[in-house]
Amino acid sequence: MKWRDFTVNQQLVNNSQVEQDMFQKIVGHEQVVFCNDPATGLQAIIAIHNTTLGPALGGTRMYPYASVDDALDDVLRLSEGMTHKCAAADIDFGGGKAVIIGDPKKDKSAALFRAFGQFVDSLNGRFYTGTDMGTTMDDFVQASKETNFINGIPEEYGGSGDSSVPTAQGVIYGLMATNKFLFGSDHLHGRTYAIQGLGKVGYKVAEQLLQAGAKVIVTDIYEEVIQSIQTKASELGTTVTVVNSDEIYKVEADIFVPCAMGGIVNDQTIPRLQVKAVVGSANNQLKDNLHAKELHDRGILYAPDYIVNAGGLIQVADELYGPNKERVLLKTKAIYQSLLEIYEQANLDVITTLEAANRKCQNRLEQQLKRNNFFTRTRSPKWQIKE
Repeated sequence: MKWRDFTVNQQLVNNSQVEQDMFQKIVGHEQVVFCNDPATGLQAIIAIHNTTLGPALGGTRMYPYASVDDALDDVLRLSEGMTHKCAAADIDFGGGKAVIIGDPKKDKSAALFRAFGQFVDSLNGRFYTGTDMGTTMDDFVQASKETNFINGIPEEYGGSGDSSVPTAQGVIYGLMATNKFLFGSDHLHGRTYAIQGLGKVGYKVAEQLLQAGAKVIVTDIYEEVIQSIQTKASELGTTVTVVNSDEIYKVEADIFVPCAMGGIVNDQTIPRLQVKAVVGSANNQLKDNLHAKELHDRGILYAPDYIVNAGGLIQVADELYGPNKERVLLKTKAIYQSLLEIYEQANLDVITTLEAANRKCQNRLEQQLKRNNFFTRTRSPKWQIKE
């Protein structure tokens, strides 16, 4: 993205209608910060959705967004999702997220992440961040030179290490709970899983499923990753089926496991799904919350993504109290029971699983609102999770 594109957006803000539209877009968020550092090329947005439970916590994504508006839309959705995730995981943090506009393969530099660290530090503890799609622990080693409000850094630097490990383990627990609910047994073997995306989390999920004796169908945009999982399958004495990005939606499988971008469960893809459930690590899998109802009406069980993918969040939150892998794995294991409870409550109340999960989060937020909100010094009884 070129600098003049951002300049045009700044000039448009002078228009009162654009200002009104902007504030309408961010309604429900406490704070949105645009970060601009010409010296390093940094263009980033930090969104703090809600600090009822504590300071905002959420990773930083780096992606070559087509426009600032696209980046803003993404960070707003992601940060709101983090409020849900923190409440569901029962941790004392609120929802936040950041995005850096740029190609992670070409636009990264140590100076850029140090500049980003300075912007994070300027929030004085209202926002903690670390890795997400397109960023690595090494990136945040650089950012941590400018601020203490960084987590998810390597163990050598006092952190808890790779957060994709508990995230992947949480997905496995989610798949086991779903098998238990649908088939009466939580065994992974003997089932077919269609995995979309073999990134830091998806690859680890695929590995564990192969080791468990499951049938695995995969797709990814990077050929080297496909070759790697094929090699891994061969070492385990089995195979994987590889399909292209479009075909993954129509393969016959027990469970669709989205582990890439969000918004992939939508009007175009839902009619093509030939699965009994959707359980994956990708954030904001539903293009719209209404798609939870469409999945329900088609007899497809949906595991709310912010429940399933909470393992990484649990680790980075735990790191702030001092890294402890055993404690993290113990709390991550709770995803299994939490998801079963949501499935059962949805059946009992005749609502979607998303509604059941949102109500669980809302209850925790309402309990916290009975006490003073330290970070905003306000009470927000009108705030509620969108259903």
